[in-house]
Amino acid sequence: MARILVLYYSSYGHIETMANAVAEGVREVKGAEVVIKRVRELVPDEVAKGSGMKTDQEAPYAEPGELGDYDAIIFGTPTRFGNMAAQMRNFLDQTGGLWVKGALVGKVGSVFTSTASQHGGQETTITSFHTTLLHHGMVIVGLPYSFAGNAIMTEISGGTPYGASTLAGADGSRKPSENELAGARFQGRHVAEIAKKLAS
Repeated sequence: MARILVLYYSSYGHIETMANAVAEGVREVKGAEVVIKRVRELVPDEVAKGSGMKTDQEAPYAEPGELGDYDAIIFGTPTRFGNMAAQMRNFLDQTGGLWVKGALVGKVGSVFTSTASQHGGQETTITSFHTTLLHHGMVIVGLPYSFAGNAIMTEISGGTPYGASTLAGADGSRKPSENELAGARFQGRHVAEIAKKLAS
């Protein structure tokens, strides 16, 4: 049995929605089990509520030390100026103890993201995230072009070879499209299948 963690941070619910789709993909793989968790919010409650942030997310909080318990971790973060959100960075900065022990070496790491605009840093967010995963010795898995939705030209859509992505719109009103959710599910399946092989 391959254990997969979908670990995300979501301000307005877009990454939460994508995380659930990723988990759906993992569940389609026999011999894989999935857990969905999130990282803690750093924004004060009154600021979060005043900004319209989604504060009723159901996923429990993860602790940095538990990452070594999984065969693969699929990380989800919105972009912040072409990089991961501070909440995710703060969480990862607490994984030094895992690094010292080599607890994540050889495990699968994968990333998905959300941006406000079509060219808002989806690829740089994911590829810069990969740097941390490489320091941990993880095996990076993206979203290959065997997912046909990566090459779609009939609509504006997220989706990169580096990982699934969605477009939220400048005001956050755009929700993940079916193509973007399909990419997230594909990524979940793809990671689970590879993690199963490595775990065996």
